[in-house]
Amino acid sequence: MRPMTTLDPRLLLQGYAMGIFPMADSRQSDEVFWVEPRSRAVIPLGKFHLSHSLRRTIRSDRFRVTLDMAFAEVVTACADRPETWINADIERAVLALHRFGHAHSVEVWSGDELVGGLYGIKLGRAFFGESMFSRATDASKVALAWLVARLKAGGYTLLDCQFMTDHLASLGAVAVSRDRYAALLATALGEGDSAAGSSGAALVAGPGEFRALDALLEAAGAAGGGGPGGKVIAQLLGQTS
Repeated sequence: MRPMTTLDPRLLLQGYAMGIFPMADSRQSDEVFWVEPRSRAVIPLGKFHLSHSLRRTIRSDRFRVTLDMAFAEVVTACADRPETWINADIERAVLALHRFGHAHSVEVWSGDELVGGLYGIKLGRAFFGESMFSRATDASKVALAWLVARLKAGGYTLLDCQFMTDHLASLGAVAVSRDRYAALLATALGEGDSAAGSSGAALVAGPGEFRALDALLEAAGAAGGGGPGGKVIAQLLGQTS
């Protein structure tokens, strides 16, 4: 861990581009540290684990899913737990990134109640998932599924989940070494070479199209207000298991 004295949006983006991210020891902590794990959790976008039950939940549109309609509320909810790494400085910095268009949230609603969601930062063709929360069964899984579908539609190549958990592993996350992660990140940022990944993916240029999914949802009558779009999402995510 490397301590820092100030945290601003520009510095945050530089950190993510270098493969490091900020954490605090607690909500009340005045210090923030740069972290670079030896083992990194990533979700290969073509291998998201869509179980039969989760597919049914998504297709049923039991939850309403929106983008960037309650970013601040999602960050607050993610920090509202007995132990959190999100302190006031990190919260202020990601709110600024959101205003500049680099940070996004996916919200999951039951009626008018926010019951789940996630937020993260986009850079190039990489998305750095920061945190998620759930107040209803499958709410965070639905949020992640919609995020993966959005990234696939937009041509993204890397979904960074930072640390491995059983929850993430159940959804298809895999652990990669620091060197392997650096290669994946370089490719996603257009800085590496085509040998960066074992899949043989060619070097990509330019940022991903984060809102490419919206056109598909609009065609299905589900754009804007978070209308039904589960069938679109399930189709984008492909096979179940």
